[in-house]
Amino acid sequence: MIHIRLLDNTVRSFETPLTAADVAGQISPRLLKEALAAKVDGVLVDLSYLLTKDATLEIVTKTHADALEIIRHDTAHLLAEAAKEIYGDNIQITIGPAIENGFYYDFALDTPFTPDDLEALEKKMRAIVDRNEDFVREEWDRDEAVAYFKKMGENYKAEIINDLPKDEKISLYRQGKFLDLCRGPHAPSTGKVGKAFKLLKVAGAYWRGDSKNAMLQRIYGTAWATEQQLKDYLFQLEEAEKRDHRKLGREMDLFHMQEEAVGSVFWHPKGWRLYRTLQNYIRHKLEQNDYQEINTPLLLDRKLWEASGHWEKFKDNMFALTSSDDRMLALKPMSCPCHVQVFKQGLKSYRDLPLRLAEFGCCHRNEPSGGLHGIMRVRNFVQDDGHVFCTVDQILDESKKFCTLLKEVYTAMGFPDFNVRFSDRPAVRAGDDAAWDKAESMMKNALEEMEISYAMNPGEGAFYGPKLEFILRDAVGREWQCGTLQLDFVLPERLDASYMGEDGCKHRPVMLHRAILGTFERFIGILIEHYAGKFPLWMAPTQAVIAPIVTQYNPYAEKIAALMEQAGLRAELDLRNEKINYKIREHSLAKVPYILIVGDREQADNTVTLRKLGDTNQETLALPQAIDKLRTEACQPC
Repeated sequence: MIHIRLLDNTVRSFETPLTAADVAGQISPRLLKEALAAKVDGVLVDLSYLLTKDATLEIVTKTHADALEIIRHDTAHLLAEAAKEIYGDNIQITIGPAIENGFYYDFALDTPFTPDDLEALEKKMRAIVDRNEDFVREEWDRDEAVAYFKKMGENYKAEIINDLPKDEKISLYRQGKFLDLCRGPHAPSTGKVGKAFKLLKVAGAYWRGDSKNAMLQRIYGTAWATEQQLKDYLFQLEEAEKRDHRKLGREMDLFHMQEEAVGSVFWHPKGWRLYRTLQNYIRHKLEQNDYQEINTPLLLDRKLWEASGHWEKFKDNMFALTSSDDRMLALKPMSCPCHVQVFKQGLKSYRDLPLRLAEFGCCHRNEPSGGLHGIMRVRNFVQDDGHVFCTVDQILDESKKFCTLLKEVYTAMGFPDFNVRFSDRPAVRAGDDAAWDKAESMMKNALEEMEISYAMNPGEGAFYGPKLEFILRDAVGREWQCGTLQLDFVLPERLDASYMGEDGCKHRPVMLHRAILGTFERFIGILIEHYAGKFPLWMAPTQAVIAPIVTQYNPYAEKIAALMEQAGLRAELDLRNEKINYKIREHSLAKVPYILIVGDREQADNTVTLRKLGDTNQETLALPQAIDKLRTEACQPC
């Protein structure tokens, strides 16, 4: 007799032996019919998993939090089976995991996949669903499995098995005539997977991510529990494509990137205006919150990075060089050790704390070329970096102040709602449990006092302390992790930072690492896509264009431009000898918020006609009234 605790916290007793499927069937025939997999003591398993001792059991149906992982993994196997049926011995299958929002599978095939090929593969996958083939787990002898896959011409699979730890069981899954190496788990059959999937695109991928290895073809797909979820996601993709910051960046003349500076941004005048507007806003908020802005070197001796611990953990992502005097230097990937150096200049007292330092820190990271993406992921970027040096007793107040600041900034940027993930102590960490207990408790108290809900992210904290991650949701429903707050007891110790306490003795400060936007480049990319280029007026690089109907009204347009400049508005003149409809169309495509049209009536009456982006109606106002309207709307958030 074993005792099984179910999801509703009830405990039932069962005679052994029995499987997770047996338990589902005894609870409800409908539950068994809807079941995809099970979760035993927190671990996902097949429904055929044999229960032999007391355990906690969850039955995974399509509404379960883990259902999509099962569905997407299963769908990857459908794709691999379809590929083998269509291409036979001409194709080798490699790996195919579930990923965020979908799955992929890597194939070795001499000819490139075409859109027609994806359509044929998808059709075959649907046929496999209709065949409702059972997923059956098998355990094989290692040598036997290697020999089998080599005989089948699947050399990549044989290599994977050879490289597995010697004590690891070799688990294969069979579906119909298809056999694949896999740890599982899987749904009971292909029919359970459903048809809410879509193959999306093909990309190149090096075997095992190493550019020295063969280039494979990676097919990406998405899979969902229901057709409606799939439809919603495809709509989101379509919207995201329209909002692609790389496309809009060109159309709006904000920036460009080129091969001679891979991973770096060439900001054009309008883009740099946007950049400086955001930077000035952040600087204003930092001054309001008693931060002191500093600036630290880009290039530092390897010895500092070794002392801080970054060299050991981060050196592969750092750009290093040797100076003329044979010193090893590295471009900074983050500013943390530099801020400690500033803190250490001069004797600090407890009366000096909290000390809040901020920097628009120019950083470099040697990101792999395949991971670069427009201005969202680059090698040269600027962080809105900040560090608060404080006492243990000040952690709670400083955490609350930061959360308040962050909420104000996100609201001003157009993200009034955000999610928070709380990452607690990892298995390998510095500091004792008492310090971790106190740090975690204080961060949680800060969130709860501010009524900010959060989800736990167990074991994902930094090795030196717990971490909060702030996640935004954009206009098309995508999530972006931007802000962070991290507690650090380690770096002040490693770099010998101290202050004189009230007791006259030296103490280590606590270091709060914090960022709001994260990096300016990435955040601007997020803003472009969130607003589809239609920025709020205070943020827009060009707030208005003054467009005369014909050239004889150019002097009046120039007068308006001068008045707008005096009012602090960012306005441009379009004095070209072009038709007004052409000008309106061109500036609308460039996402200029307002076009000010002037002609004979406007000049005679000292008025201007305002055309707002996205609005078919026009409004004619007295010139002072129009300028006051724009100035009020363009006012920077507090």
